[in-house]
This record gives sequence, structure tokens and C-alpha cells, in this order.
Amino acid sequence: MNVPPAGPAAPVLVCAFAVTRTPPDLATSAAATGHEEGGPLRVLRAGGLCLVVQDVPAALFDEEALAERLNRPDDLERCARAHHRGVEAAARRGPVVPLPMATLYRGDRSAEQAVTAREAVLSALLDRLRGRTEWAVKVHAADGAANATASDTPADSGTGAGARGRAYLSRASARRRDRQDAHGRALAEAEAVDAELRRYAVDATRHRPQSERLTGRRAPQLINVAYLVEDAESAAFKHALARLTADGRHTAVEVSASGPWIPYSFARWDEAPADAMAPDVTEPNRTEQRLMKQEARS
Repeated sequence: MNVPPAGPAAPVLVCAFAVTRTPPDLATSAAATGHEEGGPLRVLRAGGLCLVVQDVPAALFDEEALAERLNRPDDLERCARAHHRGVEAAARRGPVVPLPMATLYRGDRSAEQAVTAREAVLSALLDRLRGRTEWAVKVHAADGAANATASDTPADSGTGAGARGRAYLSRASARRRDRQDAHGRALAEAEAVDAELRRYAVDATRHRPQSERLTGRRAPQLINVAYLVEDAESAAFKHALARLTADGRHTAVEVSASGPWIPYSFARWDEAPADAMAPDVTEPNRTEQRLMKQEARS
């Protein structure tokens, strides 16, 4: 029987998820998956470091195709969750430096060279992140504080159109002052919450407060902070969080927290000098990366 010759293999790119020192045992982990369109996760050696990667079809992950897919909310979410799965797989046996979502290379050699070129920076980050996790804390204005209004009692007891107009303006001014006062109290309490939690953290970084569209709440988000916490201090950090929400000191704000997470917010190799490792193909903008990390962890 004549067997027709196999056609050329479809071109692939190498998608990188995270850098670590201790390679995870991907072969025995059924949960070790990345992008559903790609091959199995695998490990590349790069100097003294390891890089968890996956082969993905270039037709779906080249610059043009990826930009189009990331503009579709459903595809964006799928990519983010796939990226987070790859990072989690890399983190099973030790600290990791997560790479930005959709960090792509044209081959193994390019990926290995990129890591080796930044080995000192990445090694320092791995040392800093060992035994530490991230906690995300969001502080919103309490609904009562956000909607505070002044009494509708007229400020002017005179009669006639002029008196009514003055009374209306007086009430409007009072409502505006009350809203400003309530917002000021909420901001002061949010800062106090942040100052208290920083006592239990190695480091903290503020992200831009999320919009109502993302939070689904009418009350404004005042601060959005990530804290880097020693594993040995996690219990103290959680106790401080519980105390802040239960002791009645902060009535103008509502505090929500989640964690512990892989410390994405503190693994910023891209803030190193200008010759830092860069992907060969493309990566989404920082706004998309932050959004997708938040969605992947929800």
C-alpha cells in the first residue's frame, strides 16, 4: 500500500508562562494544561533556570491573529485562564516569575536565550518571592457614605419665588458639602486600612481603582492594593483583615480581600533595565494583562 508523504507540519510558536528554578513534574499532573489549542506543557532549561512553555499554532497566535482574538471578551478570558493554569503548573514546586500573558517566541532557542540573558534579574526576583504570596485588598466607599445627603429642610423660611430659589440653592450646597465630607471620611479610612495592613507585609503596590463596570457596584472603589506577605505572617495578616472589618472603626468603607495568590504584582521583570527580556512576537498591553490576571483569579 502506498502511503502519501506527510505534508509539512503547521508552523508553531513557543508560548512561555513562567520562570522557575525547580522544574515541575508536568508529566504526572493531569491539571497541567495551558491553551487548549496547543500541545502539552513542557520545560526548557536556560542556564540555572527553567521555563515552562507550550507549543501553540502560529495561525492562532501570531501578532495579527492574537490581536483579533484578544479584542473578543470571551477569547480574552479563555487566554487569561489558560495563562494562569500554566503559571500555576510552574509554581507547584517553588517560587515563579510569571511572564506577561501571550509571551511568545519563534522557537526554543529564542526562549532559552531570552531567559539566560536576564538570569541575574530573574534569579533575584525568585529569591525575593520565595516563601511569599500576594493578597489583594479592595476598599470601597460604604453605600451609606457614598449616598449621604443633607436634610431637605429649607434654609430660608421666607416666602415667594426668591426665597424658594435661595432655599433650593442652600439645600443643594448642603448636599454637596455632605457628599464631599462623606467622600473625605471614606478616603481617610481607606488610607488607614492600607497603613494598618502594610505593617504585616513585606511590600505593597497600588493598582488603579477599578471602574463601576468592572466592580458592578455604584459605590466608588477608593483603593486597590496588592500586598506581598511572608507565608509566616499570613495568619497575622488575615487576623488584621478580620479585625478591620469587625471592630466598627471604619464605618465609611467596606473592605474585601482575596488570597493568597501567586505574586503577579511583584514579579515585574519588565521594570528592569532597557535590555530586559522581551518576547519575540507580541504581548497585549498592560491594561489587558492586569484585567486578565484579575479575571483569572476570580
